[in-house]
Amino acid sequence: MKERLQKIISARGVASRRKAEELILAGQVTVNGSPASLGDTADPETDEIRVAGQPLPSGERHVYILLNKPRGYITTLSDEKGRSNVTQLVADCGVRVYPVGRLDMDSEGLLLLTNDGAFANALAHPKHEVEKTYDVWVTGYTPGGEARLARPITLDGYTIRPPKVRLLKAEGSIARFRVTIHEGRNRQVRRMCESAGMHCTRLRRIQEGGLSLGPLPVGKWRYLTEEEVKRLQK
Repeated sequence: MKERLQKIISARGVASRRKAEELILAGQVTVNGSPASLGDTADPETDEIRVAGQPLPSGERHVYILLNKPRGYITTLSDEKGRSNVTQLVADCGVRVYPVGRLDMDSEGLLLLTNDGAFANALAHPKHEVEKTYDVWVTGYTPGGEARLARPITLDGYTIRPPKVRLLKAEGSIARFRVTIHEGRNRQVRRMCESAGMHCTRLRRIQEGGLSLGPLPVGKWRYLTEEEVKRLQK
């Protein structure tokens, strides 16, 4: 059965659907020896599809991983600066996986990785508004900072939904919050802090879509249980 190339590439765990589109536009994808164009379809059972000259891997079991990401690792799969990538931390899982969504280099905590492209795209799509909860350390706190942080602001032309904010601790100008957001705009929580007159010094994601980080040590990973996967798929 013919499907769009980016969907096939994503389903085989080579790259996310968005990255697959970039590869097609860059001329890195061929079908039966001919360069592919964005929008092309193919049948993975009968057509020879290659990415950067390499044939697509055969269909393999889907893997779902929860990583406690340390600071200093990027989630972008290709980086011209040669920085450490989160996939290096899960290399022993035995298959090629890629991150679901983003968690910037200076942030830490819960990060999902998978080779199931449909699962990744569904979970990351803005329309599903998957809640994400963070512990946030700031400087520049003054009384009422939690109320300012809870205001809906406009980022990149989009007005975010009012976040849930709880003050966990405050000592002078230093404070820690628990913040739940419904979107995943670029550096959203850090930009929210700046808008509220505070500077984020540490950011750790502790929950996503009802899935909690728990006691998993920093830099370690585990497989999701079948129940956890089903819960996220809902």
